[in-house]
Amino acid sequence: MASSASNSVPLGTALDRSEPLAGLLQRVRESRARFEAVAGLLPAGLKESVRPGPLDDASWVLLVPHAAAAAKVRQILPALQEALLARGWPGPAIKIKVLPRAQIL
Repeated sequence: MASSASNSVPLGTALDRSEPLAGLLQRVRESRARFEAVAGLLPAGLKESVRPGPLDDASWVLLVPHAAAAAKVRQILPALQEALLARGWPGPAIKIKVLPRAQIL
């Protein structure tokens, strides 16, 4: 009898074989790439605490640890959007989400 390990598929292969999962992985990669493009514009105190969040057709979310960080990031949204546009990402809109305290690592 074959072990279940012999039936397992590497994660990368599974993602490539599944259109929905491959699409999700592409969105995660694009969210990270967008974040890398704008991270240098974040104030020094926020660079380590702001994280890239979900990306879909309607919005891209930046995750922040508290309301003060959200307010500061909102102040620089025009610069972030301009930087993305300069790199060929004209949209979607950037949204800010304050994470519940338990989700902040």
